[in-house]
Amino acid sequence: MGTLDGRVAIVTGAGRGIGRSVAILLAREGASVVVNDLGAALDGSGSDAGPATGVVAEITESGGKAVLNGADVSDHAAAQDLVHTAIETFGRLDVLVNVAGILRDRMIFNMTEQEWDDVIRVHLRGTFNTSKFAAAYWRDLRDESAQHRIINFTSVSGLHGAPGQPNYAAAKMGIVGLTYSCAHALAKYGVTVNAISPGAATRMTDSVPGDRRRAGGAGQGQRAADERSPDNVAPVVAYLASERSGWITGRIVHSAGYEVSLYSNPEPVVRLIGTEPWQLDELAEQVERSFRPRLR
Repeated sequence: MGTLDGRVAIVTGAGRGIGRSVAILLAREGASVVVNDLGAALDGSGSDAGPATGVVAEITESGGKAVLNGADVSDHAAAQDLVHTAIETFGRLDVLVNVAGILRDRMIFNMTEQEWDDVIRVHLRGTFNTSKFAAAYWRDLRDESAQHRIINFTSVSGLHGAPGQPNYAAAKMGIVGLTYSCAHALAKYGVTVNAISPGAATRMTDSVPGDRRRAGGAGQGQRAADERSPDNVAPVVAYLASERSGWITGRIVHSAGYEVSLYSNPEPVVRLIGTEPWQLDELAEQVERSFRPRLR
């Protein structure tokens, strides 16, 4: 018996990396999985059904249930078809995991309009597209006791501000806002919505110059490689996909190596409340006296 027996999940970007690890673990835990991947290059160009086909084969050869879907999630109509694929193939949809993404790294002063738009389109619009159609399906069910799940993927690039990834950072922080909004909007339909901030060795991280990667890991050699495996991110996704995780929604969970941590949600740390409109000199004095110590 698996923790996800009888549940149906869509995993986008499931042909490689973290998406692949998530799809395989969900299937191992009993879920029927729609393996979605356009099979594009890291920059979003081209397509290749091979990686996703291999994931489907791996799942089915191990006795699991999976079906291939090659939709481009940034295409609104294709995302709708992706949701329909789950419902038509397996009779329902319980879990949506939004992993798909691309990179077009540049410093802000070198970035082209197209490089900005492409990354925002795949990450942020893609997450909106799939979430919209999953949410519409669940709303129509009108079941407050349901155990539906949306699990999005954000990134430390947004949470901590990667200097060479302004498009990617903006998209990933946009996904955080979308996660908060959907968590509030969909709770009455039995849907929880959370975001994962992952840390693992993937095509994306391998493409980032070494001097711009965030520190971490377990030193050198095989132990470091094992700790940075995408397989280590999959368990917390499988937990959030399960029915027992209904107590948590609207949160960011970080998973890297053998560590899982909970991010705090934004809240004021200092408040200045006047009794009349602020004068600039007075406001400057109060801000510097009250805010600056908090930033050290």
